[in-house]
Amino acid sequence: MTPLLISIAVAKIALVFFVVLTVVAYLTFAERRLSAFIQDRYGPNRVGPSGLLQPLADGIKFIFKEDIIPKNANKTMYIMAPAFALVTALAALAVIPIGKGFHTDLFGFLQDPVFIRFQIADINVGLLYVLGISSLSVYGVVLGGWGSNSKYSLLGGLRAAAQMISYELALGLSILGVIAITGSLRLGDIIEAQEKMWFMIPSFIGFVVFVVSAFAETNRLPFDMPEAEPEIVAGYHTEYSSMKFAMFFMAEYTHMIVASCMITCLFLGGWYPLPIGGWFGIDINTHWYLPPAVFIGKVLFLLFLFIWVRWTLPRFRYDQVMSLGWKRLFPLAIVNLLLVSFLIVSGIL
Repeated sequence: MTPLLISIAVAKIALVFFVVLTVVAYLTFAERRLSAFIQDRYGPNRVGPSGLLQPLADGIKFIFKEDIIPKNANKTMYIMAPAFALVTALAALAVIPIGKGFHTDLFGFLQDPVFIRFQIADINVGLLYVLGISSLSVYGVVLGGWGSNSKYSLLGGLRAAAQMISYELALGLSILGVIAITGSLRLGDIIEAQEKMWFMIPSFIGFVVFVVSAFAETNRLPFDMPEAEPEIVAGYHTEYSSMKFAMFFMAEYTHMIVASCMITCLFLGGWYPLPIGGWFGIDINTHWYLPPAVFIGKVLFLLFLFIWVRWTLPRFRYDQVMSLGWKRLFPLAIVNLLLVSFLIVSGIL
């Protein structure tokens, strides 16, 4: 790579980190305000105009809180766990495209314009990369539960591992239909294949299975078995405080962003605004800002859905979570693959 391309890649990484971590901070604010609205109360509204500086106040509070490490904890695992959870979540964002990109001469500094993609790395196995990196996130939870030397934390870590295995199978099977239609693992190719029709339409069962599995993979209600306050205090992060505690929460919200991006890429047409018809003649090479706007709009809607479901549905029992994953979603994912395969063989797709 040339120094220019390296500089552009570094700038993209810095920008993604800044934007994502800022969005994560304000997702906590949005969740508290939406939950307050659902429960007919105000929520945070004191720090800054309409409470908009509350995430900043929370960050400062976490920084200055006392960092306590349990006496008999495995310090190496205890310290590594929150960092591992957050880093794997952020790394998954590297291959997600939010638009096609545009040509620029960097305000006249270049003789020949360069093409800048709205993506850090464009690799031909991007889908496998996201699935692999996202799967590693469970190690952060398990290490935190084991390293804390607490029965409640250990139970939370074990629950997280069991839940991840149970729903990873259904999630993986649900996207095989998408791979069969496109014949590619590159996320850009999968989005482009949806120009005429979103994959949510021919693979609706797979879409439902993927969304439900994504809720379980992110440990969000009604699937928050690794935390489950009434049963195991706070699960894997019971013994954590200060910024280590905050990093676990940052990892959870970052996983929500990754899951929303993947749902958008695989089933909701990516940067194509309508389920059928593409852009209807609009030249998106000229209007390069439209695809990112559409993609980000879909992601924000899905993030709202994550929050809405959390404050609407009650928590499942542990046996219900396992039963749903193995006895309902897993068979449905296989049915979806068979239906999509039939549509491909019959020439409909």
